[in-house]
Amino acid sequence: MRQYRNRLTLIMLTLIGLSMLAAGLAMVTVFKQSHIQLLEDNMVREIRLLQTMMEFPDTTGTDAVAYYTDRSLQLEAVSDARVTFILKDGKVIGDSESDPLTMDNHAYREEMVQAMKEGRGITIRRSHTLQQDMLYVALPVQAGVNFDGFIRLSVSLKEVDEGVKQGWIVMGIGLLVLFLIAAFVSYRVAKGLTSPLEKITRVARRISRLEYDARVNIHRKDEIGQLAQAINGMADSLQTQLRTIRDNEDLLQSVLNNMTGGIVMVNGAGHIMLVNRAAERMLGIQAEVITGKSYRELKQHYELMKLMEEGLESRNSFHEERNIYYPKEAIILLDGVTMMQEEEQDTYRGMLFLLQDVSDIRRLERMRSEFVANVSHELKTPLAAVKGFAETLLGGGVKDEKTSRSFLQIIYDESERLNRLIGDILELSKIESKRIQMEYSPVHLATFFDTISEMMRTVAEKKRINLELDIPEELFMEGDEDKLRQIFMNLLSNAIIYTQEGGRVHLTARERHHAGDADDTVEFIVQDSGIGIPKKDLPRIFERFYRVDKARSRGSGGTGLGLSIVKHLVDLHHGTIKVESELGIGSSFIMEFPILQETDAEES
Repeated sequence: MRQYRNRLTLIMLTLIGLSMLAAGLAMVTVFKQSHIQLLEDNMVREIRLLQTMMEFPDTTGTDAVAYYTDRSLQLEAVSDARVTFILKDGKVIGDSESDPLTMDNHAYREEMVQAMKEGRGITIRRSHTLQQDMLYVALPVQAGVNFDGFIRLSVSLKEVDEGVKQGWIVMGIGLLVLFLIAAFVSYRVAKGLTSPLEKITRVARRISRLEYDARVNIHRKDEIGQLAQAINGMADSLQTQLRTIRDNEDLLQSVLNNMTGGIVMVNGAGHIMLVNRAAERMLGIQAEVITGKSYRELKQHYELMKLMEEGLESRNSFHEERNIYYPKEAIILLDGVTMMQEEEQDTYRGMLFLLQDVSDIRRLERMRSEFVANVSHELKTPLAAVKGFAETLLGGGVKDEKTSRSFLQIIYDESERLNRLIGDILELSKIESKRIQMEYSPVHLATFFDTISEMMRTVAEKKRINLELDIPEELFMEGDEDKLRQIFMNLLSNAIIYTQEGGRVHLTARERHHAGDADDTVEFIVQDSGIGIPKKDLPRIFERFYRVDKARSRGSGGTGLGLSIVKHLVDLHHGTIKVESELGIGSSFIMEFPILQETDAEES
């Protein structure tokens, strides 16, 4: 605050000094101009007196230079001014200070040119001969035919400069005295302002450090009191606005971070200004690294970058899909939205790019199309058989009762197959649409598999297949018994169908304990000694209507939906399923279910 007091004092002294200096300059200028004007008037009168009183002999004579030089010396002694006689062509024929014969032509001197034009020439110029500022006054003079030229008088301005110097001395003394008085008064005034301003300064510094709860405790009615109230009001306003801004920022950041779609904002200069978390995950980038850089930094996603470039250049919105391959392969729907200044609609701000991963949507659309195509194909086959044999019977072309019964049996079998296909489609539709209700209850696995084995053993015995079950008597788990029966009936049925006569189908169950916080599980293995599955088909074995051997599957009455239903039912039990197989050796379906199910809102 001492610096403030000194600065205030200095400002006041500076203002006073500048005012005094300006007044002094004005006074000196007026004094100098008035003195010079007086000299000019006197010199003009003297020249006119000379024109009247002096004799002017012929300037062409041999002694003309001597005469006029002598006269100029006499006149200088009387008038105390340099006297110069100049002819109309600028030739000097007499001068009281220099030899006229050595002096140059004066026709183009400033005062001579002015005298020719205006009848009087006056100028101030520094004399190189005398090294002083001189006042030159020239008047045209004509004395009959003897003299036609100019008389010029010049006087030194040394006396004027000395008068100005004395004025400066007097003004300087007065300014010094005024400075001393002003310094004393300014110090007293500044000292009276220092204490409250120190308080205000401390509070202002606290506010600048974001301590918006700081307040000035000054109760005065003068300008300082009003300043203190203004500081307190500003702090209140800043505190309220900052709270609102932080709340809005938190809300906006929360919205951006929790959006499932990606957002990339690029300004008009092509620099990335904003990237949310979803965009980071989709594009494999980091916001803190990419923000502030050019959108061309997204060169690993070349097609997206080119779309952004086209949008920024055309400044038009667009809606396009592109494939990306990093960090994973995906189909991205990119919407480009032009950003304009709200107040000024013509002001271009850049573009906002909205990214949505539509890989799952496109995959589901493709699966739906394939499903419709497969269902149509699967339905046509039994319907064609039923229609063909029915038309043959109706046409009366078959007279043999044995052949007729054979045709009717085929119609019956195909209708049964059609019925199973429709049932499996409806079941799969219910499972996939989450409309199926799961009813969990404790299941005693030994008793559960006894009932299944009774149903499957008859089928196995027809092909002389040895069906073996290894289920611990004490083993329990929680699950939907009907859905579990559907899982194992499908798996055991497939194992029997694809195992040659005299083969073996083996089902085992065992409890597995996991380290740490993981829950205990039950592992099931359905193993057969059948024809096996090629390795290339293993990744697609759980797809709808996918068959490894289409001819054999259709001949066995399979719909191609059994394993897909199994996979969905295992997922509903929060379990896992995988398959291991070797051609000609057999296949093993390995499942793992939690012993206890965690019910959620969808399943309750």
